Amino acid sequence: MYDDELAEVTVPQIWAGMDIGKEHHHCVVIDADGQRLLSRRVLNDESALLELVGDVLALDEDVLWAMDTNHGGAALLIGLLLNHDQPMAYITGLAVHRASGTYRGEGKTDAKDAFVIADQARMRKDLGRLRPGDEVAVDLRILTARRTDVVCDRTRQINRLRAQLVEIFPALERVLALTNKGPVVLLTGYQTPAAIRRAGVRRIEAWLKNRKVRGAATLAKSVVEAAEAQHTALPGEKLAAAMVVRLAKGVMALDEEIAELDKLIEDRFREHPHSEVIRSLPGMGAMLGAEFIAATGGDMDMFESADRLAGYAGLAPAPRDSGRVSGNLHRPRRFHRGLLRAFYLSSLASLKSCPASRTYYWRKRNEGKGHKQALLALARRRVNVLWAMIRDGACYQATPPVTAAA
Repeated sequence: MYDDELAEVTVPQIWAGMDIGKEHHHCVVIDADGQRLLSRRVLNDESALLELVGDVLALDEDVLWAMDTNHGGAALLIGLLLNHDQPMAYITGLAVHRASGTYRGEGKTDAKDAFVIADQARMRKDLGRLRPGDEVAVDLRILTARRTDVVCDRTRQINRLRAQLVEIFPALERVLALTNKGPVVLLTGYQTPAAIRRAGVRRIEAWLKNRKVRGAATLAKSVVEAAEAQHTALPGEKLAAAMVVRLAKGVMALDEEIAELDKLIEDRFREHPHSEVIRSLPGMGAMLGAEFIAATGGDMDMFESADRLAGYAGLAPAPRDSGRVSGNLHRPRRFHRGLLRAFYLSSLASLKSCPASRTYYWRKRNEGKGHKQALLALARRRVNVLWAMIRDGACYQATPPVTAAA
């Protein structure tokens, strides 16, 4: 995990811009006047990168490395630079793209992009510095990213299952909530109207109970009623039924992987030094707490204030004033969507268990804000609370109600 701590005020003598690629990077080194001292295409390999680092340091040891990617293909380079105690700055790919339009020429090459990165690092003092997160934060970032991918795969698989089922048995597709385990298990054994009618309610109910499906009686009754509504066997029904079985088993396999990942995430999250503090905040369970640590590293030293944390989460509005238009506030375009999700969902969950959150939420509703606006306002308030809790190492304590003196 890497943060975006602001660059220090010390001014380097040279700047090395790295245009990151999967197999090759391009490096351009410039001096204080913007003159190119080195331009090289380098393989994303340890020996080649070490040779590049040595050549750049031979030019001047006071160098600032800048790159447009802070993960993926840049991981090896970042690791090597960290081992050599080299300062690194991060500039987003969007910022590089926009800046490129201000340089002469319309052509786009890796060498030009690397030069733009180096030149922007030379001129700008607000670029974020890259530094490593702790081992737990890095592991949680990997695990939560994998879980997000698997959940998305599960959603796509369920959509394919619905599309396949509606071609042969639309009545069954309507009555099944395929996001639940029971209906998916049912489809591994029964897919066609004729098969369900032959089995009947009792046999299907017993079959479901043997597989530990909750609400087996209700589910069996509803699918038999759906089968009674369709007596026509459509073309391709046999093959489509086999595809339904395959898709249903795929959904079950993904459910198992999600359960395994949830266990790994929770166990790893509990090893983080701030896990107890984070979990004490109402609504912030192990999963959302892990997403918070994956996004921030759990270290509030990288944020000078709660306002910076709120801005990183997209909860601090940015002004868009022009001319006579003033006070025009919008959500910033650049923010960490995973962090916003963690704060939003935890705020929603806190309404059930935290009186203080409910009170603040309804105060915003009474001010005329809608449900989403009130939740975002609550999330912004909770940013201040969580930032202070982690800074002080103190668990959440509900404010006791103030009673009037007798």
